Amino acid sequence: MKLHSTVEAVTARIRARSEASRRDYLHRVDAAASAPPGTERMGCANVAHAFAGVPADDRRRALPALAKVRVVAERAPNIGIVTAYNDMLSAHAPLQHYPDLIKDEAHRHGAMAQVAGGVPAMCDGVTQGTPGMELSLFSRDVIAMATAVALSHDVFDAALMLGVCDKIVPGLLIGALHFGHLPTVFVPAGPMTSGLSNNAKAKVREQAAQGLVGRAELLEAETQAYHGEGTCTFYGTANSNQMLLEAMGLHVPGTAFVNPGGDLREQLTREAARTVLGITPHRGRFAPICHVVDERAIVNAMAALLATGGSTNHLIHWVAVARAAGIVIDWDDFSALSDVVPLLARVYPNGSADVNQFQAAGGPGYVLRELLDNGLLHEDALTVRPGGIREYTAEPSLDGEGKLAWHTIGASRDEAVVRPATAPFSATGGLRLLQGNLGRSVIKVSAVPEDRHVVEAPARVFDSQAALQHAFQAGELDRDVVCVVRWQGPNANGMPELHKLTPPLAVLQGKGRRVALVTDGRMSGASGKVPAAIHVSPEAVAGGPLARVRDGDVIRLDAVAGTLEALVPAGEWAAREPAAIPPALAASNGVGIGRELFAGMRRNALTAEEGAVTWL
Repeated sequence: MKLHSTVEAVTARIRARSEASRRDYLHRVDAAASAPPGTERMGCANVAHAFAGVPADDRRRALPALAKVRVVAERAPNIGIVTAYNDMLSAHAPLQHYPDLIKDEAHRHGAMAQVAGGVPAMCDGVTQGTPGMELSLFSRDVIAMATAVALSHDVFDAALMLGVCDKIVPGLLIGALHFGHLPTVFVPAGPMTSGLSNNAKAKVREQAAQGLVGRAELLEAETQAYHGEGTCTFYGTANSNQMLLEAMGLHVPGTAFVNPGGDLREQLTREAARTVLGITPHRGRFAPICHVVDERAIVNAMAALLATGGSTNHLIHWVAVARAAGIVIDWDDFSALSDVVPLLARVYPNGSADVNQFQAAGGPGYVLRELLDNGLLHEDALTVRPGGIREYTAEPSLDGEGKLAWHTIGASRDEAVVRPATAPFSATGGLRLLQGNLGRSVIKVSAVPEDRHVVEAPARVFDSQAALQHAFQAGELDRDVVCVVRWQGPNANGMPELHKLTPPLAVLQGKGRRVALVTDGRMSGASGKVPAAIHVSPEAVAGGPLARVRDGDVIRLDAVAGTLEALVPAGEWAAREPAAIPPALAASNGVGIGRELFAGMRRNALTAEEGAVTWL
C-alpha cells in the first residue's frame, strides 16, 4: 500500500528538522558499535570484577580463554537485563522470575545473561492526588539515568528491558537509546485479568464525589477493579506504552496484552531472549536500537497512539524518547497525523471495553494491520524481527508441542471494540492541538461527547487541585464553568497528573452543566469524558498566559476549530500583569517526601511540548 501523503510529509519534515541532531546521535552510537567489545578494551581487573559474581559455567562462557586472562572473539554473547521489578506494582510483580527464564534460555543458545541493574518504578495509581505525584514525571528521567548506570559497565552485547508502566517504559527507552549501539528488546508482563468493569468503577467514584457512598463502598469497588498481578486493565499510559512498543517493533510480536502467568507468557519471555540474540553481531542481522528507532518508527508510534485513542501523556513522553534518538517532533506533527489517522479502537476510557476485551477482539495486531493496509504506517521500518512490522499484525499462541506460533487475526471479533479503517469510529484520531491567547495545549477528544467539543463559560481560577475539590464540595461550581488550575507545570511542581479532578467535573457535566478544565498540568491516561485542555505551554510559573486569567473571564475551548481563548479585549489582555505564584504555595512546592531532591530537575526541565526533559 502506498504511504499516505500526510504521513509521508510529516515524516519528511521531522527528518529535515532533525538532520543535524540525528546525524550527531548516530555518529556517537555507531562509533560505540564499531569499537571492540568492552571486555577486550578493559583491564583484567575490570573484567574479573564484571564476572566475579556469576556461576563458574557462565564465567567459562564469558572468558573461554581464561588462561590467557583476556576475552576472545569466541566468547558467548552477554545479555544485560535492566529490570523494573518490584512487588508493589501489580504490573511489575510478574517480572520477579523473568531473569531466571532469560538466563536459562540464553544458556540453551550458548549465551549468558546478567541482571545489569534495577530501576525505580512508582505507581501513579498509588500517588494520584498526593504530594508523591509531584515526583512522577521526573521519575522518567531518573529511570533513564538508572538504565544508563546499569549499562555503563560496558560488558554487554545486547539488552532486555523489563518494564511496563507509565514513566517506566519511556525512561527505559530513553536510557536504552543512550546506549543505542546495543540490540535491545522490551519485555512486558501483560494486563491483570478483568475485575470490576471500568464503567462500574467510574460510577462508584462519581457517587463518592457526591457523598452518595462512603469510603468502605469506594474501597470495595477499587479493590474489585485492581485485584491481581498485571497492568491495570484500562487503556491508560501503561497500556498505551505497550501499543507503541508493538508499533515500533521493539517487542516480540503480540506480546503486549497476554496475561501474566501461563505457558504462553513464559514462551514469549523466552522468545525475547532468542530475538535479541538473533540481532547481535556474529549471530544474525545486526539491529541495534539506534537504527530501529528512527523517524519512521516514531511516526508509526504516533499513528498507533492516535488510532487507539491512547494516553495524552505520550505527547510529552514520546517527544522525549524521540529527542533521545536525535529526532525532534512537536505537537504540530501529532495534530497533522490526527487529521488523517482514523480512530479504530474503543477501549476505556474511550469506550466500555478493557484491554483484555481489546486483545480478544483483535488487539494491537488488528490495528497495526489496518493501518499498514491503508498506508498509515511505514512498512519498511526496521524492527527487532526479520519480517519487519508486518510480523506485528499476527497473534501468538502455542501449538500442540507447546511451541510459539503466530496466526493471522482476520476480521474484527467485536466491532464495538475494534473496527476496520474503512468503517472507523471516527475518521480522525483522538487528539487535538489547541492554540490561542492562552498558549498551546492538547485535548483528548476521543472519549468526549461531540456536543462537549466546544465549551464557552466563565472561568474560575484555582492555584491547586485541592482548591478545586474544596469548591466543588462547597457547591460553588454547580454552574457552567471553565476551571483553570495553574502552577502545575514542570518548572512549578513537577507537572503532576490531576486525575482526581475527573470525578467531580464528571458529576457537574452529568447534571447538564457545560464544564471544562484548563491547566498547565497533566491528566491521567485514564481521563475521559470531560473536556480538558492540558499541558498548557508556556506554563504559568514561567509567565505563561494562564497567569493572566482572572475569575469571571469568559474562556472558549473549541476542539473543532483548535482554539483556546480568553475572550478578553486584546488591549486589556496585553496590559494585564501576570499573577505570581502565591508565596505560600511557592514555599511548599518541592518540600517533603523527597521532593527536595528533584529541585534541579524542576529548574532545568524544558516545556511540556519539548518533552519536559531535564537532560538537555
